[in-house]
Amino acid sequence: MSDIREVSVEELRHLVSDRAMSGETMLLNMGPQHPSTHGVLRLLLELDGEIVVNMIPDIGFLHTGIEKTIESKNYQQSEVLTDRQDYMNPSGNNLTYCLAIEKLAGLDVPERAQSIRVIIAELTRINSHLLWLGTSGMDLGALSMFLYCMRERELVLDIFELVSGQRMMTTYIRPGGVWRDIPEEFELAVRNFLKVMPRRIKEYEDLLKFNEIFLDRTKGIGVISGKDCLAYGLSGPVIRASGIAHDLRKKQPYMGYDKYDFDIPVHSEGDIYARYRVRVEEMTESCRIIEQALNRMPKGPVRSNNRKYVPPPRSEIGVSMEALIHHFKLWTEGFAPPKGHVYVATESPRGELGCYMESDGTALPYRVHMVTPSFVNLQALPLMSRGLYIADVVGIIGSVDIVLGDADR
Repeated sequence: MSDIREVSVEELRHLVSDRAMSGETMLLNMGPQHPSTHGVLRLLLELDGEIVVNMIPDIGFLHTGIEKTIESKNYQQSEVLTDRQDYMNPSGNNLTYCLAIEKLAGLDVPERAQSIRVIIAELTRINSHLLWLGTSGMDLGALSMFLYCMRERELVLDIFELVSGQRMMTTYIRPGGVWRDIPEEFELAVRNFLKVMPRRIKEYEDLLKFNEIFLDRTKGIGVISGKDCLAYGLSGPVIRASGIAHDLRKKQPYMGYDKYDFDIPVHSEGDIYARYRVRVEEMTESCRIIEQALNRMPKGPVRSNNRKYVPPPRSEIGVSMEALIHHFKLWTEGFAPPKGHVYVATESPRGELGCYMESDGTALPYRVHMVTPSFVNLQALPLMSRGLYIADVVGIIGSVDIVLGDADR
């Protein structure tokens, strides 16, 4: 086990400062403006020449107060805030938040809505991995990767715009189902994407597997063992790249994931290259899931008919006084789930994304706490970086795929 676990952060700060003051090592601030941190992350590095002796991650520069703000909004108003948390996984945040509300309120989600949710969630996973692959490749000297990945990412964003009118912060997934049914063009757009994507993934692999610079900067760099992953509580591609097949879509299925046939990509090397392989293979598996969801999607409603929590369709408002009353009360007062607390976790592109929700029986949440993978996985950066060159820190940060909005809630 690493020494980093045997001292507190404050003790470590003093230890690092004392060594630097004596001239044994040098302190260097990396960030919060450094381009390779992909956000406002500050790393206090202790260096012996170019070798990293120690590292202290410093977060909080992007703190938005989302969790506290939710306490002053009703459940519907708060959903738009979850989009902005992990802004590379907005639909995944919406899904986790809505699943917590549905568990608290006992809401059932129609099967058609479940299939649509799965498609949107997996497209979001591909979208996130494409951005990660493009930016990480660019950080390590493969500039072309960014241009190639953005080409396919545009196709995904076009699909999001088709169903919601928004390309990123869609808020399409709502308590009890989804905002509205998918348009007629949706299935064709998704199937066209599925035809293209496998060929594109092969292109990405061909671009990188013969790139000597990329291979030298990823293989054997930033290694973390499965044992250390468990000790730090890591999840997502990071832990699967260290030989542990942990994926909540398989371990704790939600939204009917247990009915889909897909594999969990696992590699045992625990280095940057293994994390790259896991994410690329995950995109292939996401395509498999999306195709199955399209093929088995039933006809029917896309939102629950429980009018205590779900507004009636507009077609009913003009002809039904009861529907008009429900509409008025939901949009002026909101709904009030029964007293209680729940925890729901989903598999985001970065790992386990959890939502703890507590209700006091009013229309305002008493407490909502998001357990985010970026915050947890960030803790392992010192262990991965110690003893390596400062240039390797750039690749290690990218391989963990930290989104600072996810860490600084």
